[in-house]
Amino acid sequence: MKQLSMIVIGAGCRGTAYSKIALSQSNKEKFKIVGVAEPIDIRREYLKNLCSIPDADCYKDWKEILAKPRMADVAIISTMDYMHFEPAMAAIEKGYNILLEKPAAPTPYECAEIAKAAHRKNVKVIVCHVLRYTPFFELIKSIIDNGKIGRVQSVVYSEAVGNVHQSHSYVRGRWHSVSETAPMLLTKSCHDIDMLQWLIGKKCSNIQSFGSLTYFNSDNAPKDAPERCIDGCPHGETCPYNAVRLYFDDKKNIWFRSSATDTVKPTDDEVEKALRTNNYGKCVFRCDNDVVDHQVVNMEFEDGATVSYSMNPFNKGGRYVNIFGTSGEISAHMSDTEINVYTFEDKKTEKIPVVAPGETIVSGHGGGDQGIILALYDYLNGNYTCEEIADITESVENHLLVFAAEKSRRENCVVDTKKYISQYGI
Repeated sequence: MKQLSMIVIGAGCRGTAYSKIALSQSNKEKFKIVGVAEPIDIRREYLKNLCSIPDADCYKDWKEILAKPRMADVAIISTMDYMHFEPAMAAIEKGYNILLEKPAAPTPYECAEIAKAAHRKNVKVIVCHVLRYTPFFELIKSIIDNGKIGRVQSVVYSEAVGNVHQSHSYVRGRWHSVSETAPMLLTKSCHDIDMLQWLIGKKCSNIQSFGSLTYFNSDNAPKDAPERCIDGCPHGETCPYNAVRLYFDDKKNIWFRSSATDTVKPTDDEVEKALRTNNYGKCVFRCDNDVVDHQVVNMEFEDGATVSYSMNPFNKGGRYVNIFGTSGEISAHMSDTEINVYTFEDKKTEKIPVVAPGETIVSGHGGGDQGIILALYDYLNGNYTCEEIADITESVENHLLVFAAEKSRRENCVVDTKKYISQYGI
């Protein structure tokens, strides 16, 4: 068994999650993490200790680690989205294979350049479209491919972001601003658009989108609400977005508390300081967010199949999918333990069990995080026999569908995706 060596560039939530999976009891013979670059000291120290990385191979800046001769088989790039392009291009130039957190980059030009560079240098770049690797969507893909519902004619798909997740990540959090990161459809849903194309197995030919920010803004702020929840909001007892309850009172939500404080194991004092000084403590209606809080995307595929995709947070959260074929239909929720398949011939509904249900960020995207790490190992060792992994060109083409949808939303038009993609030389 060949052990793959890895370096981690960006030791935040995603980089640490992949590292933990790679070093788990079942995988520790397959992977070894030999270096880390992370500007936040406490996160860098945490990963150093977790992975037993020598001090000499721990760096604050990705430029330092990539200035060294290539020291590993794989570079995990899990910085903030707007920081993906430069380290990805530098790692490609050094000859690293890359596990690249989604989105690949925040602009269509940068995405395309990554794909071109990877092919030029003959390295593998796998974008973390983790939904492909979940037992849930693997099962749906197999049902479609075995012809059980005939030819796919239409898909209705809902990404229920969840109201509190929206407030944390896309109102108060790091992905709140288009100019600072990217459009929400890219940062949240590029792997859903990718997965839909993978399920249907055809190219998207036209795309159209509508969406806006209409609720999480100052128009909906109670007149007597202070700028910060911690200053004593009269609506605090009933508001689902009360930052004190979400970040200070809930000691078990390490994801929220760590994000707010930029620490690994935050104390109450650190959380309180964050609630008094940064965006995580602001009234959810008084932040400087400008990304959409709901959006729909209509897609037409080359064989005439259509997709209606909805991304919105006015819900508990999860993913719902209905796939309509010429011989039957599939209906399921990603948190369910089974997928319902109705076939026209016998007029019966079969309930097919899902091996590992569940879908949240902290649960590893329903098994997708674990799945992509295992697929990476087999792929780079020449033992991969499945079909979830996409070539970087396919990943980038599906990113460009998102950018095309954003063009449609902004310009109120239908976009010919083949023409749109071709302008980037892909």
